[in-house]
Amino acid sequence: MRSPAILSAAILLMAGCGTAVRAEPGSSPPPVSASPSASPSAAAKPEITYPAGGGRKYAVAAGEAAAPAGTKGTLLRYRVAVERDIHGLTAAEFAATVTATLRDPRSWTGSGDWRLQRVGPAGDADFTVRLVTPKTRDSLCDGAADGYTSCRSHDEVVVNVARWVKGVPGYGASLDVYRRYVINHEVGHRLGQAHELCPGKGEPAPVMQQQTLGLHGCTANPWPILDGERHRGRIGAYDDPVPPRDRGRS
Repeated sequence: MRSPAILSAAILLMAGCGTAVRAEPGSSPPPVSASPSASPSAAAKPEITYPAGGGRKYAVAAGEAAAPAGTKGTLLRYRVAVERDIHGLTAAEFAATVTATLRDPRSWTGSGDWRLQRVGPAGDADFTVRLVTPKTRDSLCDGAADGYTSCRSHDEVVVNVARWVKGVPGYGASLDVYRRYVINHEVGHRLGQAHELCPGKGEPAPVMQQQTLGLHGCTANPWPILDGERHRGRIGAYDDPVPPRDRGRS
């Protein structure tokens, strides 16, 4: 088993990943009629496709009308953008998952340290969550240009569409779970959180562990708050190899 390599500079650990009819009472039930939307093919979601590299032009989701998520703490506003070369997923759809994740009490807004609210294209934002192609990921992220992981760079939370679509092998949980993990992990970096290590075999992985590259005996976990408490591991990162860069999906 590989021994963990504890990074000596906290700034390197914080730089990013190198990482949802009620029947009315009556005397008799209503007749059943066929619905044209009931067929599985009509309800199927379109396949998400993307090139290896995009043009770095974005569709930006509208802001949310709801009050900020969280009851106390520093208020940060964020926008959500999707690179226009990505097809089969709209900015509104991606934003719905991002916002539902960050509004969950198991996410960062449940800690009492932060409140988060999504703004639209014209709103003042403290950071942006972007869904991007692999090569655009390399343009936005500091450090190694691997085309595989996601990252956080300054006020950019960068989600690689390849991981959004394909997840990672051996994760041990659904793609929806992985997507929530990558949102919370990269936003966590924007909130000043560093990489963490697995606290023990069979335990949930800290959300700040680089779960994209390996679980190291822990189990997949997308949330920073478990049972009402911040779930942590020791500060550090593993020397895991990064798989080959993604070549796109057409």
